[in-house]
Amino acid sequence: MIDITLLPLFFTTIFFLVISPGPDLLLLSSYSATKGFRAGAFIALGILLAGLVQTALVAFGLGQVMQTMPLVALIVKLIGAAYLAYLGVKMLLHWYKHRRITPSGTKTAPADSGLNGVELIKRGCFNNLLNPKAMLFSSLFLPQFTTAEHGLTTQLIVLGLMLSLFAFVINLMFAAAFSNLAKTIATRTKGIKRWAVHLDGVLGTLFIALSARLALSK
Repeated sequence: MIDITLLPLFFTTIFFLVISPGPDLLLLSSYSATKGFRAGAFIALGILLAGLVQTALVAFGLGQVMQTMPLVALIVKLIGAAYLAYLGVKMLLHWYKHRRITPSGTKTAPADSGLNGVELIKRGCFNNLLNPKAMLFSSLFLPQFTTAEHGLTTQLIVLGLMLSLFAFVINLMFAAAFSNLAKTIATRTKGIKRWAVHLDGVLGTLFIALSARLALSK
């Protein structure tokens, strides 16, 4: 069904795709560092679900529609940019409100600290789905590993599943790494409370920058 000799190149390519900086990695790292591995795992699960949805859409032709109808891709891109800006502004407002630690040294909770597992999954899913570059990449990348001897749709689905599951495993590893790194910093750094408060400000700024980059990209 699939030329297994191409799989090493396939997995190498998607490995570098997953670890490259972008909205998914930023969202995953921020929640893993501030709320722990469990939160990061839920974000990773949301990204996995988005990948499965994109696989189905690409296999049944929506990716080609976005290539031939730039207006559709533009609308999705602007919605995605607005969503990233919303997350960034929310984090900045939380940082501005809690930028000073009380004299008692009480640590403020990170922005969105009340989100449950389902809400985190939704956030990870929407963050990925509203990035049209992900679907456009899949619609251009996956066909490169198909063969003429077998059905195109079936091959695209299998390749998309492998891509999504491989990315999920890497994202779980990232979640564990960022969570453990934050714990290490917390135990060794006396100023961790002030660092944690200002983290929302840094992440909010990065999300807004990513929003602007996505909106202005061609």
